[in-house]
Amino acid sequence: MQTFQFEAMDATGQEIRDEITAENEEQAQATIRQMGYFVTKISVKKGRKEAVGRRGAKKRALAIGGVKTKHLSAFTRQLSILQNAGLPIVRSLRILENQAKSGRLKNSLMDVCEEIESGSTLSEAMAKSPKAFDRLYVNMIKAGEAGGALEVILQRLADFMERAEALKRKVKGAMIYPIVVIMVAVGILSFIMIKIVPTFQQIFEDFGTELPKATQLLISVSKATAQFWYLIPTIPLGLWLTIKLIRKFKTGRMGWDMFSLNWPVFGMLIEKNTMARTTRTLGTLVASGVPILEALNITRETCGNAMFERLFLRVSESIREGETIAKPMKENSSPGFHPMACTLWCLSAATPGLLLCAIPGILGIAGPLALACGILGGLYYVTRMNRRVVDDLVVNMVDVGEETGELDTMLYKVADTYDDEVAVITDSLMSLLEPLLIVFLGGAVGFIVISLFMPLVSLIQNLT
Repeated sequence: MQTFQFEAMDATGQEIRDEITAENEEQAQATIRQMGYFVTKISVKKGRKEAVGRRGAKKRALAIGGVKTKHLSAFTRQLSILQNAGLPIVRSLRILENQAKSGRLKNSLMDVCEEIESGSTLSEAMAKSPKAFDRLYVNMIKAGEAGGALEVILQRLADFMERAEALKRKVKGAMIYPIVVIMVAVGILSFIMIKIVPTFQQIFEDFGTELPKATQLLISVSKATAQFWYLIPTIPLGLWLTIKLIRKFKTGRMGWDMFSLNWPVFGMLIEKNTMARTTRTLGTLVASGVPILEALNITRETCGNAMFERLFLRVSESIREGETIAKPMKENSSPGFHPMACTLWCLSAATPGLLLCAIPGILGIAGPLALACGILGGLYYVTRMNRRVVDDLVVNMVDVGEETGELDTMLYKVADTYDDEVAVITDSLMSLLEPLLIVFLGGAVGFIVISLFMPLVSLIQNLT
């Protein structure tokens, strides 16, 4: 006896999916017709052992890490097009698997196809490949299957991922220019300090020229740069590793995220970018029919910011107690005091003074300067720690959405508004950074030129 999976239509036109046991396919079809159903699809149910055997027979390339968002977005868009055209889901997945490049996505699609052929649903199969399909993706697919509108959910999911990827690409693209300029500037200035300035110093010493204060400071900076040149690449790398280590712990992650939300300009960019992403995620889940508590939990897990994770957790707890979304969102939107965030602000503000300690001759000034800057950094954080991360606009639109039953629509509007604000801030930041970098480079080069030419002028006068 064999077990057959079948899809059929009843007398009212409703789709039926079930299993039946029979000797062969002809007997199975005859039995189904006797039940009053019209068979549209029938296949032998494959056992787990057979699926595992097939899985082992198909070679998989070595894959490290997860799937890039742009690749997953393109796959989702193509799958939605194939489903809208009426192709069976397994055939659609096989088509996309064959055209995918070797890697994590291709391997995951092989696994998904085999799981579906073994009797699993699409959402169940995708849930077994978490490195390719996260919880947000799986739950939306599950909602689409339950509502019988998988192609609509796939289109909505593709739109969501494309918008999120476009916003992330815009922010990253805006940061490339200043980072490249800063790296080139640091390289040129380091070369001048290590190679050019010592040559002029030797000339001044040979002629016994009395050096002005500016030239003495430049030579001190040159000596410190030549002595501690390895700190130039080590400090950024060390900071990056330290931040990664801090964010490994719950307290450290919360402190870092609260610290970064209060950065001038950049903090506002992080806040609005996170708000745009979370509201669009929540709106997409609600519109797809995912229960509100599950949608809030998924949004919390995918927001990427500890402060917003705490916010959505408390909103979920309030909803369980019978509250609406808007009220707890407003009440819990103030970060409050965090000792790690305060420490980070004190250290970051004191850093310029601590770096000056490496320059010979100005240690007496650098110590008090670092202490004063550290205190100012702590005071700045105390004045900003209760600033709300959720505006009244968001709270009121969520409140209206709950009252009118159009929460998803209001969340989409909030996300669109914040997307536009992020674009404006990014453009403004680029417009501001360019002249600031020019002024910084011009000032640094001007100081070097003036410091070197002042004793040269004095030397020429003495020779004359």
